[in-house]
Amino acid sequence: MSGNTFGTLFAVTNFGESHGPAIGCVIDGCPPGMALSEADIQGDLDRRRPGTSRHVTQRNEPDAVQILSGVYEGKTTGTPIALLIQNTDQRSKDYGQIAQQFRPGHADFTYWKKYGIRDPRGGGRSSARLTAPMVAAGAVAKKWLAEKYGMVFRGCMTQIGEIAIPFESWDHVPNNPFFAPIADVSALEDYMDRLRKAGDSCGARIRVTATNVPVGLGEPLFDKLDAEIAYAMMGINAVKAVEIGAGFDSITQRGTTHGDSITPTGFLSNNAGGILGGISSGQDLEVTIAIKPTSSIISPRQSIDVNNNPVEVITKGRHDPCVGIRATPIAEAMLALVVMEHVLRNRAQCGDVNPPAEKTEAASPQASFL
Repeated sequence: MSGNTFGTLFAVTNFGESHGPAIGCVIDGCPPGMALSEADIQGDLDRRRPGTSRHVTQRNEPDAVQILSGVYEGKTTGTPIALLIQNTDQRSKDYGQIAQQFRPGHADFTYWKKYGIRDPRGGGRSSARLTAPMVAAGAVAKKWLAEKYGMVFRGCMTQIGEIAIPFESWDHVPNNPFFAPIADVSALEDYMDRLRKAGDSCGARIRVTATNVPVGLGEPLFDKLDAEIAYAMMGINAVKAVEIGAGFDSITQRGTTHGDSITPTGFLSNNAGGILGGISSGQDLEVTIAIKPTSSIISPRQSIDVNNNPVEVITKGRHDPCVGIRATPIAEAMLALVVMEHVLRNRAQCGDVNPPAEKTEAASPQASFL
């Protein structure tokens, strides 16, 4: 099976299945000399892991990461970094009844048709559990980018189902299970409780940003930074749409409004989302993704089995009624991996460009997206 490696200069090869003994990744291309320990990675894994609240799957995985190679005396050596996460709370029996059926909204049907065989336990290779190794790899990229450039990656939920979530402060995000930038999440909790009792699911909108991004990342044609970001975000399970900057709001904007005016002190707005002509402008990267409703629900739905007979499918097991709740650290990680890749590319090609590109600050804090 191809398609398991993300990136070229900072290449992350993902392995494992949802109910196998372990999952993990191998990072090839991490620069040497950076201090790295499991503690540097575990924090982001803890933010993504299941079982952290009643609003997500109750599969209780500690997601404890092990560094198997690529680090000596606490520092990266420039050789492949192998990261391993044990699966410890599988319930494969939950999937016994659907081994010969195709769950609506899942990859069961397409996987079976493509490969002629599939692992039905938790979706096997197509499970969102395989985002955990990418979060681990993203934590490594985040640390290097923070140390070299002061970059900061943040994300939050801006909508869940029909409920739009206003932005109040980034300070609220780590204090609730929704990664919501608001102080009071009681309305969100009530909504999720009703949804779970109804045996249904919903989607979500997630915003992710990167600050202190240098000018010059990305290429002007096929490897545009925004194209690579969209590719990465669409690689996250359940993502159905990606917006850069103003995104779909660009449709109703006029050219006099959408084009970000530039002054000697910086840009006056950021409708472009920090990218012009596929190359970073030095402004914050602004990305929004849409997460579809969870496909694994207990409400019965029509489908077929492997013999093309009609069946009624009920998906048992432990599932998120909204997979978007745990998507924020995943989106942050994928954005960091894209930026890391392009930083290394730019360093290789344009490292001796004189004078070096400087970061351009927005002229007004109010001009930035909130």
